[in-house]
Amino acid sequence: MCVDSMRSSALPRIIAPKRYIDSRGWFSETFHQRRLREIGITCRFVQDNQSSSKRAGTLRGLHFQVPPAAQAKLISVVRGRILDVMVDIRRDSATFGRHVSVEVSAESGLQVYIPEGFAHGFVTLEDEVVVMYKASDFYSPAHDSGIFWNDPDIAFPWPFKDDEIIVSDKDRQLPPLKEFVSPFAYDGNPLAPLSTSSA
Repeated sequence: MCVDSMRSSALPRIIAPKRYIDSRGWFSETFHQRRLREIGITCRFVQDNQSSSKRAGTLRGLHFQVPPAAQAKLISVVRGRILDVMVDIRRDSATFGRHVSVEVSAESGLQVYIPEGFAHGFVTLEDEVVVMYKASDFYSPAHDSGIFWNDPDIAFPWPFKDDEIIVSDKDRQLPPLKEFVSPFAYDGNPLAPLSTSSA
């Protein structure tokens, strides 16, 4: 579990690691625990995951783990571009079921922090995309869960037609939001437009 030391870290946000550019290219510290703590993200990340998607329109989500194995995530794109989506699933939240999204690419170097209590998914915007993310708890099949990606109650405007989306059989069978009984507590911070923090 993550203990948030600042109100803003209880919400999804964009992280902009600094890049040092020269004639060879660039260098970036893509994970710096002390700098994350300075902006209020105090998670202890314990697992790194990586996915490779061959085709544009590949959708992964909307995923999360329920307590006691809930996960906060730190998303990076190693190759290509994605549209990253987060949905508020905290019970009694003033913004329950609402979403925010951001385009993330290897070129921009931006990262996305997703705290516990938010469903997460992304769709690839080009072929041959590699995504890497850190998780604050280990994968637990018993606590693995999700919400159907095309739920009309969420009504996210995916940038592909339904028949163009490539999605796993498992994700096609995820339940709608209205059938989900949330174990995530609302902390009084409604979902807000994504802010960017340097780290």
